[in-house]
Amino acid sequence: MTPRTTDHQPRSWGWLGLAATVAVAGLLGTSCGSTDDEATPRSSPTTKATTTLDPPASTSTMATTAAGGSLRAKRYCEVLLVQLADGNATADVYNSFPLNDCPDALWTALDATAIAASEGAPIAVLNGPRFWLMDRIEKAGDVTELPKKDFGGIEMYRQASVSIGSMADAATPYLPHEVDRASVFIFDAGQTVYELTDPEGTAYVMQTWSQQKDPTLAEADLADLGSKLQLPAGWAYRSRTLTEPLRIDTTTVAAAVLQDDLANSYSQITSR
Repeated sequence: MTPRTTDHQPRSWGWLGLAATVAVAGLLGTSCGSTDDEATPRSSPTTKATTTLDPPASTSTMATTAAGGSLRAKRYCEVLLVQLADGNATADVYNSFPLNDCPDALWTALDATAIAASEGAPIAVLNGPRFWLMDRIEKAGDVTELPKKDFGGIEMYRQASVSIGSMADAATPYLPHEVDRASVFIFDAGQTVYELTDPEGTAYVMQTWSQQKDPTLAEADLADLGSKLQLPAGWAYRSRTLTEPLRIDTTTVAAAVLQDDLANSYSQITSR
């Protein structure tokens, strides 16, 4: 997910993001994967989702409508408050969902430098707009009890913390990052999903698509996205229709989240 930056910020942030990089959200510039070295993923046991977390006391289902409608194609945005220590970065990820749909006029008015100064963070990263691809999220605990902040009139919950690693890693697409999000992402049977597979056969499902690098990118374009991506050697992209629900369960382990070179975010498919 390539976060939006201001002219005062370095433009080499490439991650989440999750998230996501984050995603990071979804995980993190503007020219990721421009060389062969940057396009080669780095192998490390720490990139897999193996970190053990405390089991959740309870779960709540996040929904976008009173009738429990699908999250798919719902818009959101994130603010990442980044801390640096010994050349490595971590981030608290604040997400506008389910509080609002990240109104564009408010979002484009945000100043990352001013946010960083007011929050006491070395760097603030603006990540969005993005769009969900799962149908539901089961979140440990009560989502309404999460820490909440207001960024320029956009209310956001603190939804995750992200271990970004080195600044070089943050700018590298196709490199997984650990995300502590204590959630289950659910893709319903009958839905089309979009997946990356690395040379070892590890699969990642797209959790959000981004309009940060390609403002015209729409859900209808995702089936043929593989022809536009600069995939590293040995990687593959495909779409498929689910015959049964797909659950990405990271309630007791860290999620492994990476981004492609167009800033779309993927989660490692878990076996549980």
